[in-house]
Amino acid sequence: MPTESLIIGGGVLIAVVIVILLFKAVWRVAEPNEALIISGLGARGKSEADSLGFKIVTGKGTAVLPGFQTARRLRLDSRAANLQVSCVTLQGIPVVVRGVVIYKVGDDLHSIANAARRFLDQQDSMNGAIHELFTGHLRSIIGNLTVEDLILNRERLTGETRASAADEMIKLGLIVDSLQIQEIDDETGYITNLGKPHAAKIAATARIAEAQRDQEATEAEQIAAANKAAAWRDSQIKQASYQAEIDEAQARSRQAGPLSEASARQEVVVQETRAAELEAKLAEQRLQSQVRKPADAKAYETVTLSQAERDQHRPGRGRGA
Repeated sequence: MPTESLIIGGGVLIAVVIVILLFKAVWRVAEPNEALIISGLGARGKSEADSLGFKIVTGKGTAVLPGFQTARRLRLDSRAANLQVSCVTLQGIPVVVRGVVIYKVGDDLHSIANAARRFLDQQDSMNGAIHELFTGHLRSIIGNLTVEDLILNRERLTGETRASAADEMIKLGLIVDSLQIQEIDDETGYITNLGKPHAAKIAATARIAEAQRDQEATEAEQIAAANKAAAWRDSQIKQASYQAEIDEAQARSRQAGPLSEASARQEVVVQETRAAELEAKLAEQRLQSQVRKPADAKAYETVTLSQAERDQHRPGRGRGA
């Protein structure tokens, strides 16, 4: 019994492994940026595109019978084709146009079917086909435009080119994400000469603007210098005024001591003078009362006595008596 169980278990395990291997061999999954193109026995779908004889699978998986069916992958991501076209304008001027086309396989089943039928086994040739397609249309459109049109209105050129190539792009199953005209060159120098008058005008305008800026800068510098000089002058005047006030205050301060001493001495002199005057008056009064008045009295007395004596000795005055 244990031996039979091991045999049964081993057989089941082998069967599971075989199923897994068979599933991996049969099952194919389409990546987000690709479509599975399945051809062979029974490879039919329900859509109009699938009725062409192959099956298209996008965004999911499907079973592919080995030996009876083949699954191939078609890239759906963006591609870039560089353009370099030599052509002649309406004026007969040869130009070289450089640009780039960003394109991809359309997302609908009809576009995928058209691209698969043309490019499935040679997807690297898409860029060459796009280059030839847009080269022809650019030559045709540029032949009806002037150089001025090419330079001033590139959107018109790209728009007309995309519209002209639209039908053929649909037949190829491709769509244009972007068409950009990057450069337009000419060997005759027409474009260079065409821009010279405008360049000269711009240069003249630039020189005038620069001269005006220089003049404005010079005037501003002169005004700034004048303001600086005026500010310096005002500062010097204020400093001189402040210095004069300081000098005056310092002079007053220096003179304050001597003036105080002189005032004090003057007051002393005044007081001493007053004291001397009072002493002189007092001495005068003393002299008057002690010397002059007695002297005057004595002199008066002497004079009176002398007069009396003289009167006595006068002749007439004696005879009469």
